[in-house]
Amino acid sequence: MAMERWRSVRATPDERTHALPGDEMIKEPIGSLDHAITIRRAREEVWPWLAQMGAGSRAGWYSYDFLDNGRRPSAERIIPELQKLAVGMIFPALPGATDGFTVLAFEPQHFLVLGWTTPDGARLMSWAYVLEDGEHGSTRLVVRARAGPGYRFHGLPWWATKRIVAAIHFVMQRKQLLGIARRVERGATIEMCGAEQP
Repeated sequence: MAMERWRSVRATPDERTHALPGDEMIKEPIGSLDHAITIRRAREEVWPWLAQMGAGSRAGWYSYDFLDNGRRPSAERIIPELQKLAVGMIFPALPGATDGFTVLAFEPQHFLVLGWTTPDGARLMSWAYVLEDGEHGSTRLVVRARAGPGYRFHGLPWWATKRIVAAIHFVMQRKQLLGIARRVERGATIEMCGAEQP
């Protein structure tokens, strides 16, 4: 736990500036937040954990479950029935919610782009998870959230929204990235030892 507490989720300068899948969904964002983590496993071992995200009947967000998953613990195993994705499907933001993050685009083992869309079809934000090959068989998971012109946090003006959202997003995103890394790396270790994952 001590090592995890100090594990970096900081995106490099290059990661913050180079184009990622999903950027085209919001071409002129009013804000962009980038985070990344190195996971000591290959892309194909990371992807299933991304594919099953979402609250309620899905696997959870691997973040602070008491805030975003109704206190229900996020899954500690890969759930086969949640691995099939389709553009347009919803990842519920909270348990019992009928709205949430829409799957905008994906390529298995490469990227998953989620977004929040208004009833009239306007995209308020995009949330891209991109898997890039790292050194020595590792994966760099780069996450980018972009806000569209109409995005506001509880109706606050943009100058206030920007500060509040950046702080909240960092806390939740960091916890999620650490949670994904822990699950992927632990799962692979258990599998190598021949034990079953709970």
